[in-house]
Amino acid sequence: MSKRCYYEVLGLSRDCSDSEIKSAYRKLAFQYHPDRNPDDPEAEDKFKEAAEAYEVLRDSEKRQRYDRFGHEGMNGNGFHGFDNTEDIFGTFSDIFGEFFGFSSAGRGGANRPRAGSDLRYNLDISFREAAKGTEVSITLPVEVECPECDGTGAEKGTTPETCPQCQGTGHIQQSQGFFRISVGCPNCQGRGTIIQNPCHNCHGRSTVIEEKDLSVRIPAGVDNNSRLRLRGEGEAGVNGGPPGDLYVVIHVEEDEVFERQGTSLILQQDISFVQAALGDRIEVPTLHDPVNLDIPKGTQAGEVFRLRGLGLPHLGSPHKGDLLVQVRVLTPTKLNKRQEEILREFQEIEDSKPMTKAKAFFQKAKDRVMGE
Repeated sequence: MSKRCYYEVLGLSRDCSDSEIKSAYRKLAFQYHPDRNPDDPEAEDKFKEAAEAYEVLRDSEKRQRYDRFGHEGMNGNGFHGFDNTEDIFGTFSDIFGEFFGFSSAGRGGANRPRAGSDLRYNLDISFREAAKGTEVSITLPVEVECPECDGTGAEKGTTPETCPQCQGTGHIQQSQGFFRISVGCPNCQGRGTIIQNPCHNCHGRSTVIEEKDLSVRIPAGVDNNSRLRLRGEGEAGVNGGPPGDLYVVIHVEEDEVFERQGTSLILQQDISFVQAALGDRIEVPTLHDPVNLDIPKGTQAGEVFRLRGLGLPHLGSPHKGDLLVQVRVLTPTKLNKRQEEILREFQEIEDSKPMTKAKAFFQKAKDRVMGE
């Protein structure tokens, strides 16, 4: 039988908000909850159907794919629906705790494998390291499976015992109104087992903290606050679950020479007023070797010269941005007698030049004001 539209399942329009999706699922989950409808296969099917619709529509990426391709867009994309209600309780354990005021985390077996937690590491690198790329060694404390007990938590030669109260399930049944709900077993804290002889190394925790050395490759052109994901380098999983991931967050220090605008580098270059007036060839720094830059005659303060391909690399591309050189014309603060004579002579020559019509007009206006 073909699947119903997920929006139809939840009774919503396609432009519904995230809060409306959550509210609609809450209503249906309450209505078709297995504890409220014992021995009713139709209610169980609707419970699964609502959970499947919620699982897709609550995720923005899955929802966009579904809106575009329908149910076919879900095939081969890591989503296969739910085979039973225990999978639903395991996936939405926090959701059901919020909806119904109890925890169903233990439902479905306390010994279910769970992925380890993700970790974050803040890494400071220099501007030049970010520009050129580098490889950095880091050391971080991680939680790993105890090597002495192989993650059982029990001393060598012994094994954890099945909890007599929950019979190894990690949860017990309690009545709450007309519901029969599952809560974590208080005797074993939801683990399903009791350790009579804890491991001397991990003291029954099954994991220990170790320092781990990793080599992190920083790609050329990485920007401030970029995140690098190292799969499987997070904390150890629980009950055989996969380890989490490590996210390295990059913090790039400022440079004394260059500023950054995307993939472009900005360089403030000082020149004298003589160089600006007469022109010159100067040497400017780059991320690698210095290069020559021709300053044309009559260059004005603040002019920008573009040196193509001497900026930062685009991530994942051989192309590079540009180096933008902005000139600052320096005015001398101390002059010797000869320099003053030359400048005064220069000023006299400037004053003796024939006035343009515009200059003459403004000079007459100035004289008239001064005369008044």
